Amino acid sequence: MEWGLYMSFLAVVLVIAITPGADTAVVLKNVVTGGRRGGVAAAGGVFAASAMQAVLVAIGLGILIAQSQTLLQVIRWVGAAYLLWLAFQSVRSAVGGEYGRVAQDAGAAARRGFLQGFLANATNPQVLLFYLALLPQFISPDTGIGMLLLWAMTLPVIGTALLLAAVLLMRKATGWLERRAVRRSLDAITGVILGGLGVRVAADAVREAA
Repeated sequence: MEWGLYMSFLAVVLVIAITPGADTAVVLKNVVTGGRRGGVAAAGGVFAASAMQAVLVAIGLGILIAQSQTLLQVIRWVGAAYLLWLAFQSVRSAVGGEYGRVAQDAGAAARRGFLQGFLANATNPQVLLFYLALLPQFISPDTGIGMLLLWAMTLPVIGTALLLAAVLLMRKATGWLERRAVRRSLDAITGVILGGLGVRVAADAVREAA
């Protein structure tokens, strides 16, 4: 393995991973609503979906999916609808501003967080296309499946590590986050971000269909 080349690949992955997107917004949303367990579970869902797409690319199915414009369009529209639904929930929560200290089922928060994290990543075709566009620039045609998996899994591992770090940082500000004004502001900001991302995905779908 050419470690110099891999370090170049790692640098690109880091730039992608630290750029906030739907995954970050969903994880932080779950930290606010479900605490540390909800945030960690959402990060786990993101990892599971990202790793699944990495494996698909490594074994060649990703190319087949990327070549099916109909399937990619379906994924785009599902992803846009899901992000807009999450945005609606966040905005509705911000407008209502009701944050009673009701005991929360930690298991339910974790399950909801994992599902939301998984769907946010799995319905984003840009993740799959990122792998297909970037990996061929760094590997050779005779690269073995094991080494290809190592390269492909770099993004899920690095991205999830950064998401978990964000969860831990937010949980250190628990008292501040429990303030009603702060919760409303975070819900509003999260709603705007998720809504913007949903509109962008929908716009991509419309542009591709034109």
